[in-house]
Amino acid sequence: MHASEFAHPNADVRMRGFAQRTTVEDALAWVDSAVPEFGKLGVEDVSLLNAARRVLARDVTSRVNVPGFARAMMDGFALVADDTLGATTYNPLPLEVLGTCLPSQAFQGTVSAGSAVRIMTGAPLPEGANAVLPIENAQFDGQRVLVLGEVSPGKHVGQLGEDVRAGDVVARTGQLLRPQDIGMLSSLGFDRAPAIRRPRVRILITGNELLPMGTSPTGFQITDANGPMLAALVTRDGGEPIMGPIVPDDRDAILAALRADADVILVSGGSSVGQEDHVPTLLAEHGELAIHGIAMRPSSPTGMGRLDGRLVFLLPGNPVSCLCAYDFFAGRAIRALGGRDRDWPYRRLRAQLTRKLVSVVGRVDYARMRIDGTTAEPLAISGASVLSSVTRADGFVIVPADGEGFPEGAEVDVYLYE
Repeated sequence: MHASEFAHPNADVRMRGFAQRTTVEDALAWVDSAVPEFGKLGVEDVSLLNAARRVLARDVTSRVNVPGFARAMMDGFALVADDTLGATTYNPLPLEVLGTCLPSQAFQGTVSAGSAVRIMTGAPLPEGANAVLPIENAQFDGQRVLVLGEVSPGKHVGQLGEDVRAGDVVARTGQLLRPQDIGMLSSLGFDRAPAIRRPRVRILITGNELLPMGTSPTGFQITDANGPMLAALVTRDGGEPIMGPIVPDDRDAILAALRADADVILVSGGSSVGQEDHVPTLLAEHGELAIHGIAMRPSSPTGMGRLDGRLVFLLPGNPVSCLCAYDFFAGRAIRALGGRDRDWPYRRLRAQLTRKLVSVVGRVDYARMRIDGTTAEPLAISGASVLSSVTRADGFVIVPADGEGFPEGAEVDVYLYE
């Protein structure tokens, strides 16, 4: 990995710029090497009511058979299948009805040749019966039933353990729990699931010029957009966002915030080369500034390192750069920490460019796109502070560092924001 000049604790690039920038490839390699092994955050038992999209920490094995008894899968009549042989609407066969069997109630008696029991869906199959005749294939007069069609042994009967057998692994380590998985666990008698603890992510927003969410911008101050945006991204990626007040451009205040109780620290603002960008020097002095300055556009001032065992990501203050840097690096780390897939959480679409997309060799570009059917119209590569360039976009294209872009009509992979 080619560390940037600022990775040295005594280096200071404020008001001087970056002497060199780390490649995106090397930055991603650092992120992957810095994230501990699966399950490092520990396990917590969560209620099934709150388990959707949580990552399972260990295999779950069924303790019971499902169903735990042979049961009717349709409303109709429980009977001996051989009694239906030759039955048609032109040749109805009569059977004596012994009674009715309802769900949760066992029938007190035995079905034998020439008899049947009226049965409801989900009710236990009476002793002696081996099939269920659907109600639409029968005529019932209260005393006897006329069989109007044949059924084979086992027809319309849910057998013991047909769905799940005791000892079966029904959910596996690393699985992202879906609604149907939660339903299955509940059907087996579980009310909780062992999940990997969600990464706790402190979102640290710095800047004297910023106003808190819910405040109208006024004068020369602007309202924070990155804090709420990052909280939503962290939640999407399975983390637990921890918000605090906006931190002023003060070294002591920033250092105290950097030492928050969390697994990951996201710093937005104060990470570039301006006179008030204190975060990189603080991280270099008190921890490890592994990377600062990446060969990409936007998001070139991005940095990353460690402080007191926590991963720290320095995200640019410009909103588009902040979003891009989070998606490339911080989001990848948070997903991996929580046991999720490290890759982009976006669906891909193959589309044709409506015009050429120009880039520079040696730099990765993040180009916003508008999609119309199977065509993609480039909206912007520059404009890191123009948040509307992503709100108007349907997705983005990554232009690799080894090329000068794509010509008009080229087919590209578009990552869709939705």
